[in-house]
Amino acid sequence: MEKLGLIAGNGRFPILFAKGARDNNVPIIAVGIDGETSPEIEYYVEKLYWVGVAQIGKLIKIFKQEQISKAVMAGGIKKTNMFSSWRNMRFMPDLRTINLWYRTVKKRDDHSLLGAVSEELLKDGIVLQNSTLYVPQLLAQKGILTKKQPTEKEMEDVYFGWPIAKEISKFGIGQCIVIKEKVVLAVEALEGTDEAIRRGGNLGKEDIIVIKVSKHDFDPRFDIPTVGLETIKSLRESSASVLALEAEKTLILDIEETIAAADNAHIAIIGL
Repeated sequence: MEKLGLIAGNGRFPILFAKGARDNNVPIIAVGIDGETSPEIEYYVEKLYWVGVAQIGKLIKIFKQEQISKAVMAGGIKKTNMFSSWRNMRFMPDLRTINLWYRTVKKRDDHSLLGAVSEELLKDGIVLQNSTLYVPQLLAQKGILTKKQPTEKEMEDVYFGWPIAKEISKFGIGQCIVIKEKVVLAVEALEGTDEAIRRGGNLGKEDIIVIKVSKHDFDPRFDIPTVGLETIKSLRESSASVLALEAEKTLILDIEETIAAADNAHIAIIGL
């Protein structure tokens, strides 16, 4: 069977994707990102290479050497590192990345950056595939996914915050907001979902509502909203009562364990 390339970021998603591909007898050639990708992924792929976060040229060279014509992106990158001191020395960007960053990309939001990377891959005949290709079972379904049922008051907050979250997503700011009693407590930005939840929890104290949606220009090839056990941990520590997700466009990693953890924490998960 034709080999598939995997650009593996951080978190559990790259590992779960590699497992799903293996279950479908698809050989995976993975490229891990130094300081981001879990070494555990090596157990589920045919070969594993390593590149720096700013070495797109090296990544493409590896795929061409391996005769890869189709690839998948899975997992995130810590975006807070982009403003670290001496970042150029730290990341050692190759020429292809420098050209992409300063000449090609006009906006620095996730969709623009990942779209530019996709176009760069395509120049060398590497087509980016849907990242849920072998893990469709991880997509959140519509309805209440936990034993706990949200109250009428909690649903009022969900319906209040949902259109706000969708509107914010249009601007490439973030995909998550925190609500309590029809007041927006926190909006996700560069810091990521978990930190936004904690900020909202510090302000709301208890029974906060967390909403996570897809972007208006949703592209299943990359940047799919994702939650998992770490999200539930942040929700529990912030005394959240409801997590509302966009159904069929949000990944729930380790889905059975994540829903069980939400039940144990008395947190309702809803797919809308």
